[in-house]
Amino acid sequence: MSASGRLLQLRPSPALAAAIVGAHGAAGFALWLLMQNLPGALLGAALLALGAATAWSRALLRGRGAVRALELGEDELLVRFGSGKTAVAPLGRRRYVSRLLVTLPLGGPALSAYGGRTLLVSADMLERGEFRRLRVWALWGRLPDVAAGQLAG
Repeated sequence: MSASGRLLQLRPSPALAAAIVGAHGAAGFALWLLMQNLPGALLGAALLALGAATAWSRALLRGRGAVRALELGEDELLVRFGSGKTAVAPLGRRRYVSRLLVTLPLGGPALSAYGGRTLLVSADMLERGEFRRLRVWALWGRLPDVAAGQLAG
């Protein structure tokens, strides 16, 4: 992390990956139960495969379009992707912040190649103090003016 506390390096989240695959698997199973035929089974398998691909890219940060790092600005983020490219993304107003996750709606022309999206950051993707810093920034649009040691605990 940078000395200013504005650069956050994300790490893979196996728990988020399991949740994504589980949700897609449950949806696929429900589809198969509804249809109970070969097309239903194939669609269910396709949903499970979609969940695995999404978990690989978004939660395990393996894809070229996976967000690997965030640099916090006033009302925007500098997003660093797995491909090595960076983009400045204006932050939307509809944010969700909890003890376990933060969602950040990203937009702007720089993200059109990555399908302007909502970024979900779970608590295990950052160190505890960094996640707290991200939560404060997401709520108020700025970092607190306190010593980094006060946010670490």
